Amino acid sequence: MRRSAIAITLLVALAMVLIGGCVSCGTGGGELTAVEIREYEGEDLSSINSFRENSIKGPQDVDIASYRLKITGLVDNPQSYTYDEVLDNHQHYKKVVTLDCVEGWSVTILWEGVLIEDLLEKSGPLDNAKVVIFHAYDGYTTSMPLDYVLDNNIIMAFKMNEVIIPPERGFPFQLVAESKWGYKWIKWITEIELSDDESYRGFWESRGYSNSGDLDEGFFE
Repeated sequence: MRRSAIAITLLVALAMVLIGGCVSCGTGGGELTAVEIREYEGEDLSSINSFRENSIKGPQDVDIASYRLKITGLVDNPQSYTYDEVLDNHQHYKKVVTLDCVEGWSVTILWEGVLIEDLLEKSGPLDNAKVVIFHAYDGYTTSMPLDYVLDNNIIMAFKMNEVIIPPERGFPFQLVAESKWGYKWIKWITEIELSDDESYRGFWESRGYSNSGDLDEGFFE
């Protein structure tokens, strides 16, 4: 009887792990590995592996212990947040949004992140702030109007398809620039700068790409 009870307990435990979709078969002493979802509220999702590598210096390995997200520029109170402070002190939002690359491919992903508006709130944007300039760990930059960011509830994602964004996809944070071409979806974000320079051009924009990056327009100026 005791053996039967033990066997039932083990089967229940195994079933719970399998239902959770997290199984690790290595020698990690029971370490669990998250598995991405491929459907959300009836909508099919692309795989994280469907992305192609597009970056100016290759995937970045960000040391999360020393990482800081800086809010700078035309603000009353510049801020510097750790990774945990970004996640713990701001509400999380989920959106299914399609990223369209200028190369002709696209992916539809469930993104989870925090509102840029919430990140800016404590800093207090000045009245003359018109543009948001995003800076990445690899030196990449891009910009967009502050009104676009606020009016469209733009988020900075830390999860995709319910798993933490991997380094090659932009860990710790990627911008979800909906209705914009893929080069506006900056990865490895380290700084959010408010500016009044509406003529600012980021990495690809300074090389002839459209500064607006709107999907309903061509991506060359």
